[in-house]
Amino acid sequence: MQNKNFDVVIIGGSYSGLSAGMALGRSLRNTLIIDNGKPCNRQTPHSHNFITHDGKTPKEISELAKKDVEKYKTVHFYNGTAVKASKINTGFEVETESSEKIYAKKLILASGVKDKMPDIPGFAECWGISVLHCPYCHGYEVKKEVTGILSNGEMAYEFSKLVFNLTKNLTLFTNGKALLSDEQMLKLKQNKISLNENEIEKIEHQNGSIQRIIFKNGDSVSLHALYAKIPFEQNINASENLGFELTEQGFIKVDFMQKTTVPGVFACGDNVTMMRSVANAVAQGNFTGAMVNKELSEEEF
Repeated sequence: MQNKNFDVVIIGGSYSGLSAGMALGRSLRNTLIIDNGKPCNRQTPHSHNFITHDGKTPKEISELAKKDVEKYKTVHFYNGTAVKASKINTGFEVETESSEKIYAKKLILASGVKDKMPDIPGFAECWGISVLHCPYCHGYEVKKEVTGILSNGEMAYEFSKLVFNLTKNLTLFTNGKALLSDEQMLKLKQNKISLNENEIEKIEHQNGSIQRIIFKNGDSVSLHALYAKIPFEQNINASENLGFELTEQGFIKVDFMQKTTVPGVFACGDNVTMMRSVANAVAQGNFTGAMVNKELSEEEF
């Protein structure tokens, strides 16, 4: 890279990052998008619930988006990983894994999250294929099929309501003693949602398509799809020293303008919301790019 100084550096070049980049490119902002090409949905075969792109692969959507953004000559791309970001007098310094230092007036974190897979053989191989995180993204494709939910407690109960709308052949797997109230247990029973508290040994699958859940007691259950709520962590190694706040749920805390608690740092996409979808990421990125341009315009004026 010859130029190391930008109006805006975007860490993360998936849907929200590219959408922010387009808004900034159309505002003539000198912008750099840093991305290592490893989105969290890279294993997912099809993406849904995004008009004009319904059913396309996540990679196809992002490649089309990048081609659109590349048309704007003030937007540049860096293939790599940001490993450090620091506040300096003129804005921010971002260091990449190859020790290059890049400077920007504003910083957008579109870095997504990293899912923490449970220690269940076969789970990671099925994640995004037949072990699903979102009924809005994938539920229609497995409607009315033999379906399970892997979760426990309040989240399991609330999630059951959404999935029950899509299939009545539903089992809740708590992978141990259920942490549900008597009232919740009764409501599940009234809606004929089965409850299985057995501890899971492994998931049998064929190329990511779930076949059976095998339990430690030797029992097994055949399934077509399994929804799961699993923990995550922020991809914030590059910027944790900035000191921005996280919410109780672990998301980056932002205000109505997508500003973090650190002046000049904005965030958008999966790292700020539990609504993890392509459509939502694109919308947030577009709005964030506009808000960053607004702040730059006000400062320059």
